[in-house]
Amino acid sequence: MHTVAILALDGVIPFDLSTPIEVFTRFRLPDGRPGYQVRVCAEHEEVDTGTFTLRVRWGLEALQDADTIVVPGIAELRAPLPDAVADALRAAAANGTRIASICTGTFPLAATGLLDGLRATTHWLAADQLAAAYPAIEVDPNVLYVDNGQFLTSAGAAAGLDLCLHLIRKDYGSAVAAHAARLSVMPLEREGGQAQFIVHDHVPAPAPQGATLDPLLTWLRDNLGRDLTLPDIAAEAGLSTRTLIRRFREQTGTTPLQWLHRARVRRAQHLLETTQHSVERIAGQVGFGSATAFRDRFKRTAGVSPQTYRRSFGSAGAPHR
Repeated sequence: MHTVAILALDGVIPFDLSTPIEVFTRFRLPDGRPGYQVRVCAEHEEVDTGTFTLRVRWGLEALQDADTIVVPGIAELRAPLPDAVADALRAAAANGTRIASICTGTFPLAATGLLDGLRATTHWLAADQLAAAYPAIEVDPNVLYVDNGQFLTSAGAAAGLDLCLHLIRKDYGSAVAAHAARLSVMPLEREGGQAQFIVHDHVPAPAPQGATLDPLLTWLRDNLGRDLTLPDIAAEAGLSTRTLIRRFREQTGTTPLQWLHRARVRRAQHLLETTQHSVERIAGQVGFGSATAFRDRFKRTAGVSPQTYRRSFGSAGAPHR
């Protein structure tokens, strides 16, 4: 069983602390077994959240036995990270432990130096402060989470839920993670980033009725198997290609073709998990012109080849449809 250690620091934000507890403790595998063992740990037995006192069962030694460590957000961003905590996190990282932060939990994780040279995110209100305090980190305030492999960071509050579901998908595959998402009443993957939530000094006028891309995104999902070009998509939307690209960037944080590639890979993941179709057949089903192009795109997006993904998450009893 995968062990998750959730680190409770003084001033921990209760919402950020409860998110991984709820997601991972309620998660069940298809046969009903729990997929995770969850431990809340701290340097001392009692943690002051600022609202109530939390009594924990495990100390920092629990970090050394964990497969994943989650660092929830803290209220005081300038609070120094205790040496014992920093040392425990660095030791866990040296052993290859996966470490993820939620919201402003990026700050204590950054204080260890483990994020130096990497891309990271945090709540958009704190992004500038993170960049100023830790110039060795490439701070991206426009995304919901960043996955660097061993180290992951998420944006504010609800993005912690996105990150937890992403971790389940990495551990057990998208079909199982989709069930966890339904339990959380959340989509498995939200489109766009936190840029859509940032309040600017000069707020633009609301988009006119009908300007949302939702109908177009639904059409794209229904037509993933077609050989779609940018002009095809623009024609369906009734927009020029330039306007389409601008609207897409504003509403999803990416380009139409990048969104389409990701949607095709997600559909391919589902087919790899639930059917025994050949890679060549799946490539055609999700709209790739060749199996070679499909393998390349799949590996760039999912981090592994389609064959490796199927060995990890495929069902032996999946039908040969």
